[in-house]
Amino acid sequence: MTIRTANEQAIKHNFIAGEWRPSSEYMENINPSDTNDVIARYAIASSNDVQDSVSAAVTAMPVWSGSTSGERFEILDAIGSEIIQRKNELGDLLAREEGKTLKEAVAEAHRAGSLFKFFAAEVYRAEVEGYRSLRQGISLEVRREPIGVVAAITPWNFPLAIPAWKIAPALAYGNTVVFKPAELVSGSAWVLAEIISRAGLPEGVFNLVMGRGTEVGAALVEHADVAGVTFTGSTAVGRKIGATTFARGGKMQLEMGGQNPLIVLDDADLESAVEFAINGSFYSTGQRCTASSRLIVTEGIHDAFVAAMLHRMQALRIGDARNPDTDIGPVVSEAQLKNNLDYLRTAKTEGARLLTGGDELERETPGWYLSPALFTNATSEMQICREEVFGPIASVISVSDYDEALFVANDSDFGLSAGIVSNDRKIIDHFTANIQAGMVQINLPTAGMDFHAPFTGRKNSSYGPPEKGSHCREFFTNSKVVHANYGERLNPKKEGV
Repeated sequence: MTIRTANEQAIKHNFIAGEWRPSSEYMENINPSDTNDVIARYAIASSNDVQDSVSAAVTAMPVWSGSTSGERFEILDAIGSEIIQRKNELGDLLAREEGKTLKEAVAEAHRAGSLFKFFAAEVYRAEVEGYRSLRQGISLEVRREPIGVVAAITPWNFPLAIPAWKIAPALAYGNTVVFKPAELVSGSAWVLAEIISRAGLPEGVFNLVMGRGTEVGAALVEHADVAGVTFTGSTAVGRKIGATTFARGGKMQLEMGGQNPLIVLDDADLESAVEFAINGSFYSTGQRCTASSRLIVTEGIHDAFVAAMLHRMQALRIGDARNPDTDIGPVVSEAQLKNNLDYLRTAKTEGARLLTGGDELERETPGWYLSPALFTNATSEMQICREEVFGPIASVISVSDYDEALFVANDSDFGLSAGIVSNDRKIIDHFTANIQAGMVQINLPTAGMDFHAPFTGRKNSSYGPPEKGSHCREFFTNSKVVHANYGERLNPKKEGV
């Protein structure tokens, strides 16, 4: 990352307390498809910026938490509408700075807009639930109240959708927000913030602070006035955030790593199984926490599956993310490319057989291009099958039957998404009940979830309430149980309570 002073052109500021605030330092945003292309320079927030953004959010809480459902709906719906109207423009920027193909990027922009519209509708859901008390003459209700200031810390791989599914519910349930995006994708974050800044929110309700996670993110997590932290990223960072947040009594919602299995059984439709594997393993350059890193294949179909995978992979076009003909874009950064190459070397050392791919590629413009890689002879003990790789790399693990496939699928520290390709309904039902994952895909890729459904995992993949859907209310609100006697005063001694 190159840091420039503030007097250079094409600079974008942080948004704090209703104003765009300049900074003393700015970071370059580089196009991974063409490293000569500097998209813009984005502000690096200082410790004072973080403090001021939290203070502004604290000050704005009484106003926003007291707003009506109609006011919240109009603002969130307007944000969603503008995002969808500008999805082609936003998708182009996303593809340019992150390396996701243009088709995927435009679809993500549309999803981000849909998320704001979904949570606009959620504001009309009842905030009070009534129950029948055990005691005569007593009313009992459970109220939902916003938790306060929410720090939304987001990753680089879905720079519009993931911020949307954190910011939109936070606002819908009456909280104020300080948004800290990954520095690799400050462009998408800034445009999203600019749209939100014009939607009519009171000053301080929404704030954007860009910069390094080790500094800006850490300052937010440690801040005593931040009531809750919603984070998506690596398990290692998530654990640190969780420990810090717990120590000061904050709420946390942590979505972390994945090492997702796709089981292919002998009775699977071969062509479909290959397409599901290609999609899950290599689309978005494999940079998805729900990617199919482990392809667990039974012996009867193993050889045919591998041969079909090799044939299909030869047709994949790797190139500039904004070229409509590109199937697989570049890896997001030089550091991520190096990390992928390290995993490739380790896998070979441990005995996995590289059948194809894993090569750095040259294209018309300099970029971080890596050909999708497929390993066979992989085992559960190998590093490439135990850690989250986050690149276009998949490993085939051969198993004898379904029982062994299920055991291998569950033999992981992660439990985010899992899939199976089979036509046997009895086995499918058994898999659904016994797979240790938060999300299950039947005859589908492991990646790709409906925007209004919960997003959640098990083991080291997730901690806290789910993201997305109405289930995320458990994080963004606190419960208050109210027992009331509105009639004649009861005698506590007779009640014994």
